[in-house]
Amino acid sequence: MFDPTLPQAGTEIDAVQMRGQLNGLKDLIDAIQTISAAIVDGTNTLPTGTPAQVTLDVTDGTLHFIFGIPTGPQGETGSNGSDGSQGPPGIQGEQGPPGAPGEVSLQQLTDAIATSSSNSNAVATLGMTVSDPPTQAEVQQIANKVDELIGVLRR
Repeated sequence: MFDPTLPQAGTEIDAVQMRGQLNGLKDLIDAIQTISAAIVDGTNTLPTGTPAQVTLDVTDGTLHFIFGIPTGPQGETGSNGSDGSQGPPGIQGEQGPPGAPGEVSLQQLTDAIATSSSNSNAVATLGMTVSDPPTQAEVQQIANKVDELIGVLRR
């Protein structure tokens, strides 16, 4: 065991006593724990006005901390600022992908089919007699009527 009072001033050095002092110092050095890591195991909130706290422990060379931090005092209520003005509109984004087709009920389909032939009601009948052989004017009149009918049937 180490004795800090030995050797005493003015005495001869005794080998056994000196060996005991050195072994005692070695035992003290060996008892010092080596720290190889540090971990914060937790942080706790303490009431306002409580002093901050820290708990410290060494286990297998790892330093473990647990902190206790007090909350600050309640602040004053702030004033509400005015709302800013509306900013300018942003740039137009890219068009998104097309959505899924909508549902059509059987009744909607039946109603659409029932009125589709009336689309051509605005085209009058040709009401002409074609000569044999037809003239270019008669063929042109037929072509014009077909174009008119196609135009009306397109939606």
